[in-house]
This record gives sequence, C-alpha cells and structure tokens, in this order.
Amino acid sequence: MSTAYVVVTVLGAAMAGVSAITTFLRAEWIAKPLAGYGVPRSWWPWLGAAKAAGAAGLLVGLAVPAVGVLAASGLVLYFLGAVATVVRARWFTHVPIPLLYAAPVAASLALV
Repeated sequence: MSTAYVVVTVLGAAMAGVSAITTFLRAEWIAKPLAGYGVPRSWWPWLGAAKAAGAAGLLVGLAVPAVGVLAASGLVLYFLGAVATVVRARWFTHVPIPLLYAAPVAASLALV
C-alpha cells in the first residue's frame, strides 16, 4: 500500500464525510443549491447516508481492499450523478463542485 494511496483515500473519505454531515445538518450553502437543482427534501437524508457510507467504506478499504474498491466506485457514481443533476438544472457554474469531491475518490480507485 503506497503513501499516495493512503493520502488520497483519507482525503476522499474526509471530503465525503464532511459533505455527508453538511447534508444531514442542512447547511444553508448545501440546502439552497439542492433545492435549486430540484432535489426533493425527502431525498436529502438518503444522499447524506450514501456519502457517509462511502466515506466509511473508503476507510475500511485501507484494511480490506475490496470494500475500498466498492466504496470508491459507488462514490464516483454518486458524484457523477451529482454532476448530471447540476447540468440538468442548468447551474453550469456548479459543475466543478461535485467533480472536486470525486477527484480524490477516483484517484484512490486508480491507485488500488
């Protein structure tokens, strides 16, 4: 296991975890865009749970690589879905945000 893999995996888990927490807390800087994208409020806890599970899976993946691969794959798909949601809502200036969250997760997947 390389140092680069550990660093990007922990970074990706931390970013996904913070994103999950802010979704659960309905922070204004998360809630306003989600509402603007047309994401129903009833979905927000499930989206937060998916990010939290992915973050935990990335950390478990440091000990059990198969779990890390599955978690990283799920998070990459999640953030690609977020990009699609932003594009569908025509908030093109927000497209880099989910890509920023996906980058360390994709890097950890590439470094496994």
